[in-house]
Amino acid sequence: MKIYSVADIHGSQYRLNLILKNIKRYAPDLVIVCGDITQFGPGDVAKNFLDQIPVETIAVTGNIDSPDVEKGIDNSKATRIELKKVVKKGISFVGSSGINPDDFKTLEEKKMIDEKTILVTHVPPFGTVDKIFIGMHGGSKELRELVDKFKPRLVLSGHIHEDPGYKRINNTIFVNCSISKRSEGAIIEINKEISVKILE
Repeated sequence: MKIYSVADIHGSQYRLNLILKNIKRYAPDLVIVCGDITQFGPGDVAKNFLDQIPVETIAVTGNIDSPDVEKGIDNSKATRIELKKVVKKGISFVGSSGINPDDFKTLEEKKMIDEKTILVTHVPPFGTVDKIFIGMHGGSKELRELVDKFKPRLVLSGHIHEDPGYKRINNTIFVNCSISKRSEGAIIEINKEISVKILE
């Protein structure tokens, strides 16, 4: 499976056009949007943007998305997967905005994550690809605890615009696919192994 993962569109048609260009170039099977689709809403912007993507899409909201963005995603062609598990081509995807620690408790209690899971979140886990401009880590410590406990094979996030990229910690690959001056998201190919290419 070939995935194109992006985050932090922030209501920008220019950024969406970059996504559409890369979809045409790389022909992914699935697009994953890791939150901050809009700039404080409204939900109709999220629906409009997601409906322009010509490939099956799953999405979560981010900290800058207003509450009605959830409804905008639900009304679009995309599938919102916050606190849900969906299976595509035999691969399990579980979603969370990564903002509310109570969500992590729900994921743990429902035992939704295991070593075969791809976790889709907006905020990255602490100490991964989450360095802010002054060099400190800006990710979620509670999410990192969850990841360390259940060890998903892949964690996709955005939020920290300054640190697009990927790294492996133990058996988990962490990808920050934020669209920024340095990145247009990530192409991830999942076969027996996982390969990641950050689009620059």
